[in-house]
Amino acid sequence: MGGFMKGFERIGVVSHLSFSSGNLILKAEWEPKIGEPVYDWKKRKIGRVFDLFGPVASPFISVHPTVENPERYVGKPLYVKANKRLGK
Repeated sequence: MGGFMKGFERIGVVSHLSFSSGNLILKAEWEPKIGEPVYDWKKRKIGRVFDLFGPVASPFISVHPTVENPERYVGKPLYVKANKRLGK
């Protein structure tokens, strides 16, 4: 995990923007902690992990964005800092 972004781990790719909550929704590649800061591919902080939901075998992540025009992140990967992950 982490790929080309040293010090960061990808949590998933944004599938859509929730019209009801305004949160970004991602299919989880692993489960970050609620409240963790979330970053884009340019290492800019764009929000925080708001919730984990859905089936245990294939959960989703809800990210509360703190940026304008969060819809521009649909289809893009998001990351958390690697040192925040348990077991690191």
